[in-house]
Amino acid sequence: MELKAKEEERINKIRMESRVPNDSFANLKRGYLFMYNLVQFLGFSWIFVNMTVRLFILGKDSFYDTFHTMADMMYFCQMLAVVEIINALLRVTRSPVIPTLIQFFGRNIILFVIIGSLEEMQSKAVVFFIFYLWSTIEIFRYPFYMLTCIDIEWKLLTWIRYSIWIPCYPLGCLAEAVSIIQSIPLFSETGKFSFTLPYPLNITVKFSFFLQIYLIMLFLGLSVNFRHLYKQRRRRYGPKKRKTN
Repeated sequence: MELKAKEEERINKIRMESRVPNDSFANLKRGYLFMYNLVQFLGFSWIFVNMTVRLFILGKDSFYDTFHTMADMMYFCQMLAVVEIINALLRVTRSPVIPTLIQFFGRNIILFVIIGSLEEMQSKAVVFFIFYLWSTIEIFRYPFYMLTCIDIEWKLLTWIRYSIWIPCYPLGCLAEAVSIIQSIPLFSETGKFSFTLPYPLNITVKFSFFLQIYLIMLFLGLSVNFRHLYKQRRRRYGPKKRKTN
C-alpha cells in the first residue's frame, strides 16, 4: 500500500510539473495576442476618430488631405498586420492563412503602391473612403479578439464583428477598385514601375498592364474572403441542427 501511495504521488507530481509549462505558454500567448490586438485597436481608433472629427469640422474638404494627415498611422497599422500572417502560419491563432494573406497584401498594394507611390493619388477623395472603411471594420474586429483572449464575450460587439463586414467589405473593395482605375492612366503617363525586356525583345511592359490584371484578381480575392466571412457568420448565427432521437 505504501509503495502504491508513493507511486501515485510521483505520478501526480509529474502530471503537475507537465502542466506548468503549458499553462505558462497559454498565458504568455494570451498576453501577446491581447497586446497586439490592443495596439491595432488604438491605431485604427485614432484614425477613425480623427477622420470623423475632421469630417464634421471641415466637411468635404477633409476628403482631399486624408492621406497627408492619416498616412503615418495607417502605414504603422498595416505593416504591423504582418504579425497576423505569422500567427496563422505558426498556428498561434486559428485564422486561415489564405484569407489573411489576401487581406494583408491586398491592402498594402493599395496603400504603398497605388496611393503611397503617386502624389497625384494622395489628394483624391477615394483615399478617405478607403481609410474610413478599413478603420470602421477594425475598430470592432480587434476589440472582439481582445475580449476573446480573456474569455469575455460582449454579445453586441460579437454581433457587430460578424455583421459589419456585410456592408463595409464590398464597399471597401469597390473603393479600392476605383483607386486602381484612377491610378492606371497616371502610371501609364509617368512610366513608373514599367520596365523594358532585354534584347532581342526590347518590349516595354507598362505597370498599368499588371494593374488591369490585379483589378480582376481583386474581385476574385473578394469572393474568397467573402465566402470565408460568410461561413464564420453562419457558424456563429446560423440555424442549429436539431438532435434526432
